[in-house]
Amino acid sequence: MRSLKLVAAAVAALSFASVAAAQPAGVSSAERIRAHMAFLASDLLEGREAGTRGYDIAANYAAAQFAQLGLKPAGDNGTFFQTTPMISFRAADEGAMVLRDAKGRETPLVAGQDFTISSSPSHAELKADAPLVFVGYGLVAPERGRDDYKGLDVKGKIVVALDGAPRSFQTEERAYYRSGRTKRLEAEKRGAVGFISLYTPTVEKMRPFAESAKHWRSWNMTWRDRAGTPFVVAPKTPGFGTLSVQGAEKVFADAKVPLAQIYAAADTRDGVTPRFALPASLAAVMRSELTQSESRNVAALLEGSDPALKAETVVLSAHLDHEGVSETANGADKINNGALDNAGGVATTFEVARAFVESGQRPKRSVMFLLVTAEEKGLVGAEYFARNPTAPGPVVANVNLDMPILTYDFTDVVAFGAERSTIGPAVRRAAERTGIQLSPDPLPEEGLFTRSDHYRFVEVGVPSTFLMTGFANGGEAKFRGFLKDCYHKVCDDLSQPIDYAAGAKFAKINYEIARELADAAQRPAWNRGDFFGGKFGTQAVSADR
Repeated sequence: MRSLKLVAAAVAALSFASVAAAQPAGVSSAERIRAHMAFLASDLLEGREAGTRGYDIAANYAAAQFAQLGLKPAGDNGTFFQTTPMISFRAADEGAMVLRDAKGRETPLVAGQDFTISSSPSHAELKADAPLVFVGYGLVAPERGRDDYKGLDVKGKIVVALDGAPRSFQTEERAYYRSGRTKRLEAEKRGAVGFISLYTPTVEKMRPFAESAKHWRSWNMTWRDRAGTPFVVAPKTPGFGTLSVQGAEKVFADAKVPLAQIYAAADTRDGVTPRFALPASLAAVMRSELTQSESRNVAALLEGSDPALKAETVVLSAHLDHEGVSETANGADKINNGALDNAGGVATTFEVARAFVESGQRPKRSVMFLLVTAEEKGLVGAEYFARNPTAPGPVVANVNLDMPILTYDFTDVVAFGAERSTIGPAVRRAAERTGIQLSPDPLPEEGLFTRSDHYRFVEVGVPSTFLMTGFANGGEAKFRGFLKDCYHKVCDDLSQPIDYAAGAKFAKINYEIARELADAAQRPAWNRGDFFGGKFGTQAVSADR
């Protein structure tokens, strides 16, 4: 570690011109991306799972690359690393749920058939014994005049809410409202002591309960604050688990509205269902296995040149981790190498950093190159950084690089969320300069804007975008084929027909976007009336908080 710091300090002293001159002649951007991906997706790194030796090797490699480019360490204590304290947690056993009707008769629910238990990062055991209240989807959407809690008293009770959100909601807003975080926060505000999610027949078709139930002991992860306390959303209203359609039949057996009628109403466009207190209480027990660990984000800074603007930081992020080794994988190969997800995004980040350095012109704002850990565990590293930034001043924008599909010569890109802020025009101009088309979201049903690291920046008020290679020129088949065949599987390795020239092109457009954001006269701002700007736009944090 000490030697790396010394190397970083020495290299950082070089001028931009000398760094550029030191690069080997004739080495193209495509060849550099190939070399980076070859190392990051090699078996040596054992799938780069957060907290493992393989991930640490990847983090050291990344720090060395940034040091060679002359970037400043931007982590903790003058290093390239931001230590990210974490806690892993999973269910210690199948848990218990017992229904009690108005006459005191008890009906045990069957684990794995009627329900799956959740887990908690903060308590080895949690219990609740309280009346049940059904709250429909459990949504509170003032902009739509909707409050699923209106007329209900849930204080001291366990809330039961339908999984998902109505089809009438705009897709990215729907993803926000269907989140368990969002729903539990609303329940907590009203004094609920527990939260249960309820499968519907529609959800069952898309995501069979029996398949989900197989993963009841999967590890989850969150970060710990400086006092060692796990970060938990709605800590006073823990999520105890999920009811299957079969389990729901038992819970709603004596309800005043038949469950079939509720499901039918939930499936309508607006999804407005009857809501009422259920004629039963539930005793639930959830035991968790807890393990403390730590990993590291990697952060490097290119300091801005403008005396007034350099305190503002544009963050270019990508996740460095992947899925590690799968003991349940079929065949001899059990390593999830994560070539496209996300060695390609990391290699792109290195090339964007190089483009800034070789331009010989410092941006006006500072630009941070951030490689985060534990994305695959729930965007944990990004959230830790967003809420504990090591940037020299406020973070004003985030451009995130996650899983570019580099197996074809893409001719368009999708910039998720860009249209929600003044990042949108910057992306359009960057696309024009590189001769690449800008396309609308081709997968609105997926709600991708809320599913990668940039969303943790959105949640603290930072305008953000997430760039994806588009569906034109054969891209749709390539993208859908990857999702179907190799996403989070051992075949996401270097044997795929990777087009490294496409990687160089992807780096070019991301450089153009970051350069424009860093040099603009005004910092990025949410568009007036934007949904996410309204929800989060006043919550921005900075390192000097």
